[in-house]
Amino acid sequence: MPAARESTTRIALIYPELLGTYGDGGNALVLTQRLRWRGIAAEVVSVPAGEPVPAGCDIYLLGGGEDEPQTLAAEGLRRNNSIERAVAGGAAVLAVCAGYQVIGQSFPAGGKIHDGLGLLGVETRRSFDPPDAPLPPRVVGDIALDPDPSLRLPLVLGYENHGGRTRPLPGARGVPFGKVRIGLGNGIPEGTDGLVEGTVLGTYLHGPVLAQNPAVADLLLTWVHGPLPALPGPPEVDALRAARARALQIA
Repeated sequence: MPAARESTTRIALIYPELLGTYGDGGNALVLTQRLRWRGIAAEVVSVPAGEPVPAGCDIYLLGGGEDEPQTLAAEGLRRNNSIERAVAGGAAVLAVCAGYQVIGQSFPAGGKIHDGLGLLGVETRRSFDPPDAPLPPRVVGDIALDPDPSLRLPLVLGYENHGGRTRPLPGARGVPFGKVRIGLGNGIPEGTDGLVEGTVLGTYLHGPVLAQNPAVADLLLTWVHGPLPALPGPPEVDALRAARARALQIA
């Protein structure tokens, strides 16, 4: 069962000036609103680069960024283990693209391999040896996933923009976020995107991903609050998802 939480749910937006290139900060707005619609107080805690990350938040959000900001973000996060301690206490993490790579074991940037936080048992490279099917220099476009059945989620829609490929390390726990129906995702032969281990979710989906996929937002919220009352729609999101599915010719 999730640990007991304070009356206000604290959502940490980590280094938005470094890991905010693709609008992933919008995920914080979605989580906040879906809590407030349920009568639960919520607060977004923006953590600027260089500031210590608080260990007492309930959900931690990391977004996308280019190589140099990504490296700076990883260096800052490795200076303390606040997120790791928070996860051990029951907090949830959503890490997107560069953030996903940072919470893994290692990632490439600036011609070097950098250590990640080790929250997920994955590694990222520009390519693996021997190389799999060749990748373009950068993968940009729509992506759709059939989520792992254990997550009990509907079709997940998003947008990917990355030049890395990510694979699980031997003995890695967890399940893929989903099987890729359209797009590339991790870029490995299994044809999956992301990894979910406990209350940590890493993915390549921008969007912001939670704006297009409110069920994923609610999954994160149940990780810290337990079962929550269902919410309708909103109808605008349902219409957006239906329009995107039609445009992608998804039945």
